[in-house]
Amino acid sequence: MSPVPSKIKLHRKSCILELVFAEEVFHLPAEYLRVHSPSAEVKGHGAGEEVLQLNKENVTITGIEPQGNYAIKLIFSDGHDSGIYAWPYLYQLCSHQQEKWQQYQQKVEQHKASEAEQAEAAITSTVRWVEPE
Repeated sequence: MSPVPSKIKLHRKSCILELVFAEEVFHLPAEYLRVHSPSAEVKGHGAGEEVLQLNKENVTITGIEPQGNYAIKLIFSDGHDSGIYAWPYLYQLCSHQQEKWQQYQQKVEQHKASEAEQAEAAITSTVRWVEPE
């Protein structure tokens, strides 16, 4: 059986969601929760369809809605509100926070490097020399 949080508290000023599972206390930033939303918008509809979420540094949580006895829905300041965070998924986000955050940061860096390469290629693309007649 997966753990169920005994306490959920939103710290609005710091944009941190505090979760207590048994004796463990976790503090998850809004940005972390937003980029790891379980929604189809973020996860896609199958393996390999994930969409990297960028520029979410200033996102805040504007609301929390219970979803039965199994989950919460988080409402974010950027309008995103379709992720249902079931207890097992929330616990996974809590217990693997550092690892998941590092993986996300690596993906962002790879994306930035790829964009920089594409921009450089566009600037320095080879042109065909044509001899004047």
